[in-house]
Amino acid sequence: MEANGNAGRCRLAHKPFGSTLVIRRSILALVLLLAGAFDILPAQSRTSGVTVFGKVVDARSSQPIPFLTVQLRTERDSAFLTGRLTDSTGAFTFRDLASGVYRLEARRIGYEPLVQRVLVGELSAFLDLGVLPMVPAAAQLGGVVVSASADEVSAAMDRRTFRVADNVSQSGGSVLQAMASLPGVTVSQDGKVQLRGSDQVIVLIDGKQTALTGFGAQSGLANLPASAIENIEIITNPGARFDANGSAGVINLILKKEEQDGLNGSLGLTAGAGALWEKRANLPSVGEQYRVTPKINPSVSLNYRKGGTNTFLRGDWLHSPTLNKNEFATRQYGDTLTVIQQMRRNRDTDYATVSAGVDHAFDEYRSLTVSTLYNQETIIDHGDNPYFRNDVATRYRLWQFLEDEVLYAAYGTAVYTRRYPQPGRSLTVTGIVSFHREDEKYFFTNTLAGFTGRDSFALIADEHVQDLNVDYIRPLRQGRVEAGFKGRRRVIPTNMQFFPGPQSPIDSGAGGRAEYRELIPALYGNYVYESETVELEGGLRVETVILDYDVNPDHNTYRSDGYRYTQPFPNVRVAYKFSPSRKLSLFVNRRVDRPNEGDIRIFPKYDEPELLKVGNPGLQPQFTTSADLGYRASWGRGSLYGAAFHRITDATITRIATSVPGDSILYNVTQNAGRSWMTGAELVWQQSLTDWITTSTNAMVYRSTVGAFTVLNQYPQPTSFSAPRQEIVSGNFKVNATILAPGGWDARVTSVYLAPDLLPQGRIESRYSLDVGLRKSVQGGRGEVIVNATDVLNTMQLRRTIRGTDFTWRSTDYLETQAIRVGYSWKF
Repeated sequence: MEANGNAGRCRLAHKPFGSTLVIRRSILALVLLLAGAFDILPAQSRTSGVTVFGKVVDARSSQPIPFLTVQLRTERDSAFLTGRLTDSTGAFTFRDLASGVYRLEARRIGYEPLVQRVLVGELSAFLDLGVLPMVPAAAQLGGVVVSASADEVSAAMDRRTFRVADNVSQSGGSVLQAMASLPGVTVSQDGKVQLRGSDQVIVLIDGKQTALTGFGAQSGLANLPASAIENIEIITNPGARFDANGSAGVINLILKKEEQDGLNGSLGLTAGAGALWEKRANLPSVGEQYRVTPKINPSVSLNYRKGGTNTFLRGDWLHSPTLNKNEFATRQYGDTLTVIQQMRRNRDTDYATVSAGVDHAFDEYRSLTVSTLYNQETIIDHGDNPYFRNDVATRYRLWQFLEDEVLYAAYGTAVYTRRYPQPGRSLTVTGIVSFHREDEKYFFTNTLAGFTGRDSFALIADEHVQDLNVDYIRPLRQGRVEAGFKGRRRVIPTNMQFFPGPQSPIDSGAGGRAEYRELIPALYGNYVYESETVELEGGLRVETVILDYDVNPDHNTYRSDGYRYTQPFPNVRVAYKFSPSRKLSLFVNRRVDRPNEGDIRIFPKYDEPELLKVGNPGLQPQFTTSADLGYRASWGRGSLYGAAFHRITDATITRIATSVPGDSILYNVTQNAGRSWMTGAELVWQQSLTDWITTSTNAMVYRSTVGAFTVLNQYPQPTSFSAPRQEIVSGNFKVNATILAPGGWDARVTSVYLAPDLLPQGRIESRYSLDVGLRKSVQGGRGEVIVNATDVLNTMQLRRTIRGTDFTWRSTDYLETQAIRVGYSWKF
């Protein structure tokens, strides 16, 4: 199961004398899990520090020693910090401990003093000192140790956490816009998030996959309001607890939720405008581009907490018309034909989200959370696409379309947890039911010389998903053990019906019905160990996938396909701590990217009549092995994080465009293109330059390689395509500066440069943008005013070159990237 990670987790380590006890406790934890762990409790809420617990017994009789005073002192100067009495079972607990080295002491007449060295570390929030014997003769017990730090990069160096509220230069926009400036993140030409150059990213909401952001791949980020999100976690090295899908990593969106007692909440409103001026004038016969598009984002959050019950409700609406696409392209077929075209797409979008839920604690040990979320996205696209032969004076086709699309997403979650009296030991059972509907209607007008045709089609695709997750955590003397199960059933029936007019260019024989069925059971185990200088973590996830894709038997090209596999997905982390502020860490893992339903969908997509996107039901998963060597150092007013990474991917999933002899239409079909590699390095430097300016600088460079390959596109007829080995050195550079400006204003400036990069059959050129934002706290801290502008210089353009067997495609997309917003929020 996917799970939230806590930055600054702590981990336990001790001297080698306890290794046998560690093994016994690990085996016991796994046995309890498999047996059902019948006396179990809810995940404990986050604390500000680490919880340490243990049990004191008589060394000879093994009987507990009750009502014994146990003290905790600093190791450096033996200063007394706190004390506890053991209970009737000899157990004691210290909570909210800061990182550092301590000395635990206990004394009683008739026994030798009990002294333990305790190191509070970075990987576990709970430390189990185990059974501590007091003996009548002198005895030296092994030490236990612990250390921690809070940073943008987590202590385990597997993730980064960002507060959306801090990103004032993108406030009031979408989650996709908010992530564009984050270290290691780029946005691809088709609006997908990339981590370290790959868009194989899984997006979670509160640690769970849902219909809102997609199960097989990311979706919905371009319109999901950033106002609904508290934090964004970027996880580049997911462990065994996470679903194996998503080789580039995981993005976890944490929704806002209040924690105060009584009735409280917030109201917010952001408004603005985009497409403030025209980047490039239309070609002849193209309708007006959207200009000065309004942006409106109201939000409301209510929370009521009384006793052990917390009830919450949140609503967000984003009204955001955009010039969604404005691409000018030239296709060259040898020396005989040049096709000049423009795709202008004006988009009206309304995106509404409502979430609600109840947290209830039955008692100290049992709790239940029930929540639901409903989302509706309405999209109206108006598009003009003229085609000219050799020069813009000779138009041979005008393709115009209207798309009416409504997307519905809803999911319900129930989480029942119980915890043991031993803090940190818990078992959590989570059930998720999710539904998503894609309801599209397309209407086309195809104008040719002496003829005008009208065509349409309708698509209905319903996604039904049921998840069951069981997760068990057991703190140990030297770390912790985790184990769990995940089961998923996913069904997507799809129906596309074409309604061709006279002389229609639509391939009506490619329509019909299809059904996607996916069944995934998975088991995982993970073990964490820590000493004063060494950290070890090892996990294994074993996953079985049974996928069937039933196709309409009357389809003119494709037949039923699917795949099955049972595969291990291990992960290993080894770290060496030079000091509490300097650490070197090595990650190695194996992950998979399963084709999404859209990747294998058999129906051609007619956004452009001469560039059709088609799925491939014969598509297979791609498997990736990754290694990441990272170093982190921190000092008084700054920190440095550097990493070198390498990824090897087999059966690389990509889209390949081919043409049929005698036809200028390009068919963009999803394929497995063989092996690819990516090797790179990343650097993140955070520094307070003065008392009033703080910077975060991120630089990444990588070499992307795609091996030579040959594929066969089946649609609309078998066509072979071969490509030689391709290589490019690419990267990006980002600077975020936060400035304390006069008058109580906070200013943020974000500069992003993206170097040229490889595409499946070509390359995308460099891109640059500059964003600025201002924020001021008003009304005694209850109110906040923001003003921001994205792509201030209006420089963000997408320039691409695609090369096929007998064609070359060059294009520049002058889509809307610039917007100015003003917002106000109030907390009560």
